Amino acid sequence: MSKKIFRSIITVAMVVLIASLFIASSFLYDYFNKTQVEQLKGELSIVADNVNKVGIEYFDNFDSSIFRYTLIDVDGSVLYDSQADIEKMDNHLEREEVVEALKDGSGSSARYSKTLTERTFYEAIRLENGQILRISVSQVTFQTLVVAMFPVICAIIFISIIVAFLLSDQMTKSIIKPLNELNLEDPTENETYEELTPVLTKINKQHKKIVGQMHELKQKNDEFEQITDSMNEGLVLLDEKGFIININNSAKKLFDTDDFIVGYDFLVLDRSAKMRQAIKKAFDGKQSEFREERNGNEYQFFINRTESEGKTVGIVILCLDVTETAFAERNRKEFTANVSHELKTPLQSIIGSAELLENGLVKAEDTNKFVKNIKKEATRLVALINDIIDLSQLDEDSKVVIEEEVDLYDIANEVFEMLTLSAAKKQVQLNLNGEPCVMKGVHRYLYEIIYNLCDNAIRYNKEGGSVTVDLKNEGDSIVLSVTDTGIGIPSAHHSRIFERFYRVDKSHSKETGGTGLGLSIVKNAVVYHGGTIKLESTVGKGTTITVTF
Repeated sequence: MSKKIFRSIITVAMVVLIASLFIASSFLYDYFNKTQVEQLKGELSIVADNVNKVGIEYFDNFDSSIFRYTLIDVDGSVLYDSQADIEKMDNHLEREEVVEALKDGSGSSARYSKTLTERTFYEAIRLENGQILRISVSQVTFQTLVVAMFPVICAIIFISIIVAFLLSDQMTKSIIKPLNELNLEDPTENETYEELTPVLTKINKQHKKIVGQMHELKQKNDEFEQITDSMNEGLVLLDEKGFIININNSAKKLFDTDDFIVGYDFLVLDRSAKMRQAIKKAFDGKQSEFREERNGNEYQFFINRTESEGKTVGIVILCLDVTETAFAERNRKEFTANVSHELKTPLQSIIGSAELLENGLVKAEDTNKFVKNIKKEATRLVALINDIIDLSQLDEDSKVVIEEEVDLYDIANEVFEMLTLSAAKKQVQLNLNGEPCVMKGVHRYLYEIIYNLCDNAIRYNKEGGSVTVDLKNEGDSIVLSVTDTGIGIPSAHHSRIFERFYRVDKSHSKETGGTGLGLSIVKNAVVYHGGTIKLESTVGKGTTITVTF
């Protein structure tokens, strides 16, 4: 705006200056011409009076360097000329001023030179004897005068431009200063040009409206950020070009970034092929989703475009942590497959033995052997079903169980009584050390913990080995540890040993029996009571499992 004002002032100043120069020069030129004509008439009148008295002899000693005098006879011949040889002069009877003087007593005319650079003024008067006395003077034309004065005019214009520049700059600043100092936060409080009052009033109304809208928008934005930041799901918003405009805390953790990424292309944050294809698909108008492992967890990504008036205005990326769901799905599938297999094996053995007996294909002396096999497999089947029921109850966190004050030392004695026979068969010595450890819990579940730990310690022990149970109170905690001198567990299997139906050595497990659910029941029962479980094992030396309540 200041440049426009400055240019306008300079332009107007220059136009006015140039116009003024030419107009003033024109008026002065015309004024000078009129004055000179009047002067010619006066001079002519004086000389004419003298010629009327003296006659042509008046010019004998006459000298005039300014004006030219010419005496013309009634027939047009030149009798005298102060500046030219009369012998070489033409007849002047047809000259305009002469014609007028002969007719009216006086005449005037003006004629340009052949080059148009000069103009001569003529004044003529008729003498008493009928002759014509003419006076003339030459002047340069206005155009010639302008050309002659052009350097001076340019100098004046140049000086005027400098002065106008300085004054215009100062004037522009003085005009702009009140505008630059406008208080747009409160437009009605400004003391400036009256012409701006309507505009400032409108600005004030708009300002109040905008402030209200900004406050409302900020409030909604704060609410949106609080909601999204408290989400467990990751949320990323992209604009129509794929640049990040918002990212919540969960997404920052997932993509290992912070607030600085806002404003950058999302592909700077994640360049995976699946993500690029999903975003491209979303921009094409199709919903896309995929599952991928990130940072040891499994995530489900949903990518959708957002629209406004039929146009794509951005992309929404929702990231769900489905690690537990995926793990549960895998466990269900594995559990179903394992249960089917574990149930199928004893049932096939029972059915096979029963069919042989039914068809009379078993010798009389072998009948008892087949009946014992049926009983053994049926017992194994019942044990497996009982273990599955226990696991199911632990998984569902059943509320029908009764919690009571239980002494783990007494439970350990009960377990030892139950396992005395199986320990004797393996020639394994059972040792119980410690003190009474009373806690509130479910007797059956706590029994299952100690029983399964000891049963496994006996099954996978060496002949002549030992199983030692230690119980002690440590402050507000109770520590239960079961140590054996058995075959040990390789470190590669430590992380999976508590999974359902997981076996380190399947062939050896079949020899020792068991359902494959014992340690899984132990883990779930410990978790139910809010405890922790720790495994320490060395191959060939033995295993220690420690439970802390």
